Amino acid sequence: MRGNKIRVLVVDDSATVRQTLKGILESDPDIEVMAAAADPFIAVERIREETPDVMMLDIEMPRMDGLTFLQKIMSQSPIPVVICSTLTEKGSETALAALEKGAVEVITKPKVGTKQFFQESAIQICDVVKSASRAKPRAPRPTLKATPKLTADAVISKPTSRAMIQTTEQIVVVGASTGGTEALREFLEALPPDAPGIVVVQHMPEKFTASFAARLDQLCRVTVKEAQDNDTVLRGQVLIAPGNKHTLLKRSGARYHVEVRDGPLVTRHRPSVDVLFRSAARYAGKNAVGVIMTGMGDDGARGMLEMKEAGATTIAQDEESCVVFGMPAEAIKLGGVDTILPLDRIAAEVVRLCR
Repeated sequence: MRGNKIRVLVVDDSATVRQTLKGILESDPDIEVMAAAADPFIAVERIREETPDVMMLDIEMPRMDGLTFLQKIMSQSPIPVVICSTLTEKGSETALAALEKGAVEVITKPKVGTKQFFQESAIQICDVVKSASRAKPRAPRPTLKATPKLTADAVISKPTSRAMIQTTEQIVVVGASTGGTEALREFLEALPPDAPGIVVVQHMPEKFTASFAARLDQLCRVTVKEAQDNDTVLRGQVLIAPGNKHTLLKRSGARYHVEVRDGPLVTRHRPSVDVLFRSAARYAGKNAVGVIMTGMGDDGARGMLEMKEAGATTIAQDEESCVVFGMPAEAIKLGGVDTILPLDRIAAEVVRLCR
């Protein structure tokens, strides 16, 4: 950052979007738009003159699409990139691909009413840019080949009634934000087919979570699906909170299930990690394991402390392996974390705790 200001390069083929974003970003005293470009070729010339702290990038553009440009940038000279794109159900697949190629965050841009949307979301947009400026951009990890999916019968027999009486099923709740899509991918890929039931809140737009869950389901040995109201939390299954809906853990007898519902933004998010963690503290207590991963802000910090106070075991991703060490750092600062681990050790620790 030069002159203590975050220098941003805006790349979008719409002159209206470029002008609107410039006004919004520069309304924050910590941000300055160093340049605006109508396509990637112009952007390259600006980058040759000066490397931005953050690049805001559209996907659909003339001459070269944003995904191709992103891949070139991240493979040659990685910089923090925020995707700002129109997302439909089909388009969310493209945005997910952008995160896999190294983008640190996605902002949903509507097809109509773009200027009004940006103005209403001004604080969030500036927060995203500030968070991205602190991110550690990395070259994308290669996509792993999907492995055949087996049923739980291949590795574990059905529980006996005696086992049900003597033990209470343990569950895992996970919260993540910026950088979380790839962190969750690495974490979930490392889990065995009989892993404990898991509920995840990952900050992402509406209609995006279904595509995200479907892609993870193809890569992981556990089953991954977007959560629906009243879904049972089962061993070998991961429930991803749907975008724009709060997801809570509930319990009825020995059965854990989720409640998916509307509600106000909590810590500026819906779904909120704090909401999920608080519900886990209330309904699972010592039978829960909480994991907080890479992300900006403090969502989840208070909820994790509540989980620890209720007897749950809590884990935070360490700074070195985080894209943004915001949420874990805040949870640690509040005293809500039992163990701090690098990303590649979290899955094994979760399995060990739940055995």
